[in-house]
Amino acid sequence: MELRPCIDIHNGKVKQLVGGSVQDQGDRASENFVARESAEWFARLFQDKKLKNGHVILLNHKDSPYFEATKKQALDALRAYPGGLQAGGGITAENAAEFLDAGASHVIVTSYVFQNGSISFENLSRLVETVGRSRLVLDLSCRKKDGLYYIVTDRWQTYTKVALSEDVLTMLASFCDEFLIHGVDVEGKQNGVEEELIELLGRWNRIPITYAGGIRSFSDIDRVRAAGNGRIHITIGSALDIYGGRLSLEDAARYAAGT
Repeated sequence: MELRPCIDIHNGKVKQLVGGSVQDQGDRASENFVARESAEWFARLFQDKKLKNGHVILLNHKDSPYFEATKKQALDALRAYPGGLQAGGGITAENAAEFLDAGASHVIVTSYVFQNGSISFENLSRLVETVGRSRLVLDLSCRKKDGLYYIVTDRWQTYTKVALSEDVLTMLASFCDEFLIHGVDVEGKQNGVEEELIELLGRWNRIPITYAGGIRSFSDIDRVRAAGNGRIHITIGSALDIYGGRLSLEDAARYAAGT
């Protein structure tokens, strides 16, 4: 298990937000933490700590007046730590190369692949042709509804018609290198993890998966390790000391690695 770092950027600043609180209208969100430091500063920190395979996420819509400031922060972070971070947020076949050229190891995609609530195999195939399967991460972040975990898009504002299952994971894995999956209902709340979701991922696990959402302690890391059969990587946000929490970045990384 790896601790994979995260840099979430909203309105041109590095932040930790409550899951599902982002609203494109008015660029509003419930904030847990707003950093004084830049995304580049955090990227250099993660490079110094030898933490890899993290993600930089742009949390503004491309039509937002804040989008260019958010994008600049993201590109600065990627250039500061080439090959060490993945980039997501508004990625399409048309703009993916800009983030890869800036230093992203992979691009992370959700909304471009899920159109009108369903999987757009046309867009998915176009992405694979453009960036290659080995540099594509599919973000399957989800929310529970009617007993199932439905993939959500548009900064977690929109439910798709696609519920996570082992069959869905198997089918989508043929197009990408990894999955990134937030348990959106617990994201940013430091209230514990989505064990049922993690168990599903741990049973399936055929390509690398990073889970995020609700991790606040070593006990929660243990829960992910147990529910995911030791196969699932993790991201921690608001609970880390670098984002205003109590959990040491270094200690969390060592504990996740089992050292």
